[in-house]
Amino acid sequence: MTSLSENIDLLTPEFALAGLAFLVFAIDLFLPEGKKSYLALLSIVGLIAIIVLSLVMLWDEQESLYDGLLAVDNFALFFKVFFLGMGIFIILSSIDFVESKLKHQGEFYGLLLFSILGMNVMAQSRELLTAYIALELLSFSLYVLVAYAKDSAKSNESALKYIIVGAVSSAILLYGVSMVYSTLGVTKFEDIAVGLASASEVSPALWVGVGLILVGLMFKVSAAPFHMWAPDVYEGAPYPVTAYLAIGSKAAAFALILRLVSEGFVPAAERWEQWQLVFAVLAAATMLVGNLVALAQKNLKRLMAYSSIGHAGFILAGITALSFDSDLASNGVMFYLVGYSITNLVVFAAIISFFNMTDKEMITDLGGLADRQPFLAACLGMGLFSLAGLPIFAGFTMKFYLFTAVAAEGFLWLAALAVFASLISLYYYLQVLRQVYIEPAPLEESGAAMLDEHPALTKIPSLSLLTVLGTGAGAMIWLGVYPRPLIGVIEAASRALLS
Repeated sequence: MTSLSENIDLLTPEFALAGLAFLVFAIDLFLPEGKKSYLALLSIVGLIAIIVLSLVMLWDEQESLYDGLLAVDNFALFFKVFFLGMGIFIILSSIDFVESKLKHQGEFYGLLLFSILGMNVMAQSRELLTAYIALELLSFSLYVLVAYAKDSAKSNESALKYIIVGAVSSAILLYGVSMVYSTLGVTKFEDIAVGLASASEVSPALWVGVGLILVGLMFKVSAAPFHMWAPDVYEGAPYPVTAYLAIGSKAAAFALILRLVSEGFVPAAERWEQWQLVFAVLAAATMLVGNLVALAQKNLKRLMAYSSIGHAGFILAGITALSFDSDLASNGVMFYLVGYSITNLVVFAAIISFFNMTDKEMITDLGGLADRQPFLAACLGMGLFSLAGLPIFAGFTMKFYLFTAVAAEGFLWLAALAVFASLISLYYYLQVLRQVYIEPAPLEESGAAMLDEHPALTKIPSLSLLTVLGTGAGAMIWLGVYPRPLIGVIEAASRALLS
């Protein structure tokens, strides 16, 4: 058995991230109110340093720590850099909002850093209880962040719903872990695969345990029919937190699911074939429910919530197609997570910028935005077109890659359904753009034009938001035109996962 201290240096990025979070908490105690924005800068610089440290220390490392509880490999490194980079852009998107509309900036950024730590450990976990602890570290941070606008009744209500649903899903997950352990006597992913493959007959208790684990995880990714919490929580949470829920927590949960299925289910080929149908049904239901219900939404946050549910269905379709003989599906899932996250960052950065100017969040409030803020409107348009999967944007290449992988594994009907669901999504994204580019600006209750009531609409968005919008828009086009460099990195991560 590996000593607890052996290779502990490979976890230096995690220790550094925890130290950075505590440092932000500590400095916050001594900074005067007018200087709290420096905490965002400290967090960003710290995250950049940890990315560099991770790449230098962990490039091409292939280790298993603590007797197989944690993996240090290219798959974990890929998601580690992805989560850290996403954290940088979430903080950049949050600066203005947090400074003007929230209190206790230090705690906000510190909790964000702790949640990233949980996400990193989730991507490294190769054992059920380790994954559960990492998931709870992420969840507890998010519970507080969702309730961070404590003066808002919506925020408090959404946090209460989130805590209740999160606690129930965690309990279901933990009960499933206990049942798997009671039947197989193991909790490591690879040992579960051996147990499933070697058993001549799988006991009902084991099937129930695996099912409960999947139900708990489906709650976390808001897959149908376990999605009911997402619209209310997305609507009530502060805007940057909503963006973080739609991007970070979803990507982390799928990273865990990807490793769990690839190491724990796929090697047991006969058993995996039985579970593929379950994943296929979940994927089909999720993509249809998310995109169809989105058609009726009037609130921007609720629209993006159902959009997020629909995209979770697409990713589940990729999970369904995972195979021991091919890394095409795992490549497609990881590529989709990156493209989706970048695209959503751009969309949410545009929405946050608009909200900072107007305090409005209805789709009809976007009328006349193109006349007042052409750059903001253009970035929002590119983001929505990318989410719909239109060419030259990341959304087209990520959907093409993923849907091709699903079809190649024999799930032609699921790939066709995904294309149909994408066409549905194009309709409601175009409805948003119709407000932005065609409809006039709405009149306020006073009868005055919105421009008169909100003169900030004529001002240029802050430098931090412009950085997110410009970088994100450029990345969307780059991934839509020339994704080869990223796919090369993803292929290396997949090989580490499947080996």
